[in-house]
Amino acid sequence: MNFSFKTIRSKILVSFLILIIPMIMIAARISMTYTENSVVTNSMEYTSELINQMNSDVDSYIGYMENISQLALLDSDVHTFLNSDYEELDSRQFAKERVMNQFGTILDLRSDITNLAIIGTNGRYILNRGEDEINPYLDVKQKEWYKKAIAGNGKIYISSSHVQNIVNGKYQWVVSLSRAIKDKESDEMIGALLVDLNYNVINNLCKKINLGYKGYIFLLDEEGNIIYHPKQQLIYNGLINEKTLEVKECKESYFLTEGTDRKLYVISRSEKTGWTAVGVANVSELFLQREQTQRLYLISTVAILLIAMLLSILISRAITKPIKKLRDSMKEVEKGNFHEKVETSGSDEIANLGKSYNIMIQTVDELMEARVKDQEQKRKSELRALQAQINPHFLYNTLDSIVWMAEEGKNQEVVTMTASLAKLFRQSISNEAEEFTLRQEVDYVRNYLVIQKMRYKEQLNYDIQVPESILNYYVIKLILQPLVENALYHGVKYKDGVGTIFVDGYETESTVVLQVIDDGIGMDEEELSHLFEKRKSTHKTSRVAIRNIHNRIQLHYGKEFGLSFESKKGYGTKVMITLPKKMGL
Repeated sequence: MNFSFKTIRSKILVSFLILIIPMIMIAARISMTYTENSVVTNSMEYTSELINQMNSDVDSYIGYMENISQLALLDSDVHTFLNSDYEELDSRQFAKERVMNQFGTILDLRSDITNLAIIGTNGRYILNRGEDEINPYLDVKQKEWYKKAIAGNGKIYISSSHVQNIVNGKYQWVVSLSRAIKDKESDEMIGALLVDLNYNVINNLCKKINLGYKGYIFLLDEEGNIIYHPKQQLIYNGLINEKTLEVKECKESYFLTEGTDRKLYVISRSEKTGWTAVGVANVSELFLQREQTQRLYLISTVAILLIAMLLSILISRAITKPIKKLRDSMKEVEKGNFHEKVETSGSDEIANLGKSYNIMIQTVDELMEARVKDQEQKRKSELRALQAQINPHFLYNTLDSIVWMAEEGKNQEVVTMTASLAKLFRQSISNEAEEFTLRQEVDYVRNYLVIQKMRYKEQLNYDIQVPESILNYYVIKLILQPLVENALYHGVKYKDGVGTIFVDGYETESTVVLQVIDDGIGMDEEELSHLFEKRKSTHKTSRVAIRNIHNRIQLHYGKEFGLSFESKKGYGTKVMITLPKKMGL
């Protein structure tokens, strides 16, 4: 797809956005992922602390049970009770009572201890305070805790949770600690000690830990059997499964399950008991505020994007502002204003371009001023050349007339014509200014026509009717006389009979119009169309004088002024001179 941009600013703006938007989106995605990982890590650490604490509490209970067992093993009354013969019945009975009292004291102090028992290999036993009887339907020696204790040869055995039925009529969930009792002298097995920890203790320890609405804690023994689970009955009945195998085989302190219902398993193993406490947290609960977090990230991303767009607009405007100024300055230069310079600051490429541009237009301005001066000088030179070109025409024609009258012996007329010629030249050369009043121009023409009237006598009539109201306007010199001369020599002179030249003038709102009208032979359309062309002058058309006057007027006043002609073959010609109103020099 071909994109086109009309301005550099739009290019810069789009470029910024192309760079910024993906980066912000990536940053938002990374932040969201980092947040999720942080939540998982924090949850793992939090759960780990909880289950470590719970493991520590369980270890404390187990340690207490070990201490009880150790006291019992060292108690001489226990050994007396288990080893005394029939003849020592009284001693055995006394020992039994003291052990029962000791057991009673412990049971009174520790409600978490459910049962304390000594089971002798000889069938003697002490159970709790002596008030409870062993279940008559139970073969104690076949119970796992008893067999493990005897097989352990003095080592402590801690069972998984189970229903203890050693007491007749009672069935209680307990965790049992058992160990063998050896004869101090023969080191033979003489019995086993049983300490039952109330299962509710572990149950309460696990329940008081809150891992969310769906979170929970369970305990496994060394073999991976479940000691505690909040849904233990459902597991035993096979209604639900727990990931005990994954927990047992896991080498890390936690793992995450896959699927839609993801769970975080945090594992803590006790070195004392070999049990494994497992905290299970539901990942969906960890991200209960996920949608809110995502919405917050989305709002933040949109806000950052808007800020980035605003900054992009401001930056692109700041970058392109000097270029825009440069463009505006160029437009002013196109209009001819070479004084509009660009304000520059700094030393970057655009500032250097602006400085170079200012130097360039200054140079161009200086060259233009030099050219204007040259043109002005050239115009003045052309004006002087035009005047020099006109004067010889007039002088030649006048002297021709004087010669003609002198040959006729008309001395008085020669004097009069010579005097008039002197006045004409005095007006022409006495004032070097390019302009003088229309009154002077009309007097100049009147003197000229006086001379020509003396020359052509009855062949020429003239009439000058320029109103007094316009005579004080200033005009450039010698614009009427050449036209009157043309009217005479190229209009009236070739007419059969008397010819008349009429000079008048009027003013409009902004111009002064002078008219030279003759009733000579006139011109056709072809001759009129070539009046201003630069051709070699002929006898019938003095185009040089006409073009010179026309060029002088336009050079001096502008293209809207100058000469215009109306003529009809055989009827005469009217020349109109349009000039601006100008009072004073």
